[in-house]
Amino acid sequence: MLQCIFLLSDSGEVMLEKQLTGHRVDRSICAWFWEQSISQPDSLKVLSVIASPTHYLFQIVREGITFLACTQVEMPPLMGIEFLCRVADVLSDYLGGLNEDVIKDNFVIVYELLDEMIDNGFPLTTEPNILRDMISPPNIVSKMLSVVTGNTSNVSDTLPGATSSCVPWRTTQLKHANNDVYVNLVEEMDTIVNSDGVLVKCEIFGLVEMNSHLSGIPDLTLSFANPSILNDVQFHPCVRFRPWESEQILSFVPPDGLFKLMSYRVKKLRNIPIYVKPQLSSESGTCRINVMVGIRNDPGKAIDSVVVEFRLPPSVSSANLTSNHGTVNILADKTCSWSIGRFPKDKTPQMSGTLVLEEGVEKLQVKPTFQVGFKIMGVALSGLKIGKLDLKNLPNPAHKGFRAQTEAGLYEVRS
Repeated sequence: MLQCIFLLSDSGEVMLEKQLTGHRVDRSICAWFWEQSISQPDSLKVLSVIASPTHYLFQIVREGITFLACTQVEMPPLMGIEFLCRVADVLSDYLGGLNEDVIKDNFVIVYELLDEMIDNGFPLTTEPNILRDMISPPNIVSKMLSVVTGNTSNVSDTLPGATSSCVPWRTTQLKHANNDVYVNLVEEMDTIVNSDGVLVKCEIFGLVEMNSHLSGIPDLTLSFANPSILNDVQFHPCVRFRPWESEQILSFVPPDGLFKLMSYRVKKLRNIPIYVKPQLSSESGTCRINVMVGIRNDPGKAIDSVVVEFRLPPSVSSANLTSNHGTVNILADKTCSWSIGRFPKDKTPQMSGTLVLEEGVEKLQVKPTFQVGFKIMGVALSGLKIGKLDLKNLPNPAHKGFRAQTEAGLYEVRS
């Protein structure tokens, strides 16, 4: 049972406090947490559960905002962490993103959502589709009406029928003029390449997203051509676990609209789409740098939005960098960003230049790590393929669509 939730800005300021039970949690717990975060920045950042002298704390960080929950009683830690993740996802969906200004501008809606999502410390309604029927998302019309009428509440007067249904994630008596359902595979590739060019790590974190607009209460079955490659799968509550356990088939009654059906991980991949070859040589207070980027394994689709970034080492006082394709910018925090876009057909993108070291420093002691970004539409680099999507209990035939995309997650090349 959670007793309190705090939202902290990246400066430690308490932006929002929500007491969940009769026992009031003092705000001083946030001061203790922030002092520990400052004194132990590396170790505390990776901890999701922290024991204070008086409470157990659960934390997640999204877009610079820390979601902090407190309890003094025994409870499953994953319940607290999962609930905070649901809160962050719902707020991001409602408010169109997460940042300090958005939270402060819409604190009434944030409080209303927390009132519906948790009851006396226990999670209650966390499905976004049902919450939208209960609390209207902010828009210009609702803000104008609140000014004119003086009514600042966005809570509906009637309780959605789905709250008493056997499928609480789906609104009852849905009717659509056109029935359609779309499946989207969204993958992020995490890669580490060491200074010798050897692939140390390559794995993919993926999501199966669905956008469903189907009438009635449809029953769907989704199968994959190669489900054996999947690891660490997590499902939306609508998925029936037994068909997956026995046959690795997803059987479910979908929510209406866009939702995440499942997440997965594919480990120990050997093929990466892009290579980055950095060369650095330093002497007499200067460092020559040359970086080449190209296609290592052609995915069969165009590689877009290619960006290479690295932080200039502390001993570098100035830099003069140019490229034969794209643009190079050095930001105020000493981050060098090379925007390549799409690879040209007639040449290999190359960036070169000189780094001037601080006075008294002859050679570069700390070499930079290169972060690579890219996006590939129309292909899932994990190799996951959708086999078949069957739809039952539909009054009319439905249109089905499939799409895939892969982008870079933590893609590092060390020099």
